[in-house]
Amino acid sequence: MNFQQSFKGAKAFGQLFLVPTPIGNLEDMTFRAVSTLKSVDLIASEDTRNTQKLLNHFEISTPQESFHDHNSGLKLSKMIDILKSGKSIAQVSDAGLPSISDPGHDLVKACITEDIDVIALPGASAGITALIASGIAPQPHIFYGFLPRKKQEQLAFLTDKQHYPESQIFYESPHRVTSTLTNILSVYGDREITFVRELTKIYEEYRRGNISEIVASIDQQPIKGECLIIVSGAPEQASDLLSELSNVAAVQALIDAGEKTNVAIKKVAKARQLIRQDLYQEFHQL
Repeated sequence: MNFQQSFKGAKAFGQLFLVPTPIGNLEDMTFRAVSTLKSVDLIASEDTRNTQKLLNHFEISTPQESFHDHNSGLKLSKMIDILKSGKSIAQVSDAGLPSISDPGHDLVKACITEDIDVIALPGASAGITALIASGIAPQPHIFYGFLPRKKQEQLAFLTDKQHYPESQIFYESPHRVTSTLTNILSVYGDREITFVRELTKIYEEYRRGNISEIVASIDQQPIKGECLIIVSGAPEQASDLLSELSNVAAVQALIDAGEKTNVAIKKVAKARQLIRQDLYQEFHQL
């Protein structure tokens, strides 16, 4: 097993700071975040135009360079060279935490490989912020970010997750939220959800209820702005299919609930850490 321990300040390299930015309300910027952005040598920004508005507001004059998913392959080595020269970089996304549905992960991995200190600052994260006010069980939870856009890929993704007992957090575009909720309804059934939009902004809104109720409310009052969907975990009786029945009975229960045979075998094998082929033979009495 590989083991790596970072001793901050023990090297001549610069440091990479992961700096959260407000998800809407500029007052959510922390004193430490402002201080860090002022003290580093360079700010690596997802969108320099958006970040410049933030820098202007807090009177920060540190230079920027764009660094996002579409140019990270070209600029990654440059960022590492800057850090190795002894200069420090702060990485920011347009809103929230770098790496969470935003650029950042590739640079973090590269710094760890090169033994460059990575320092994460705490701050705003839309998913967790919405979750604690949703009324849905905050733990355990799973954060998925954006769902696949294509309908069949989205349905396949949801089908694989429909029996999970954890609360699930999704991001979605206002233009796709109705179709996404309709797909969730068709796979998960009419579960309790909380729909959140424009978090921390003037028109912040929470809509709580069953999926069908939320879809109807959106049809009556179309929405705008950044959206989150928090879905309650699978009902206890659904998760029991994977915990209390025998292997074969669990597979059959999932089939009775609408799963295809091979999908049901795969889910039970995964949940119980079985060899799928062995379970296949057991189910079919081969």
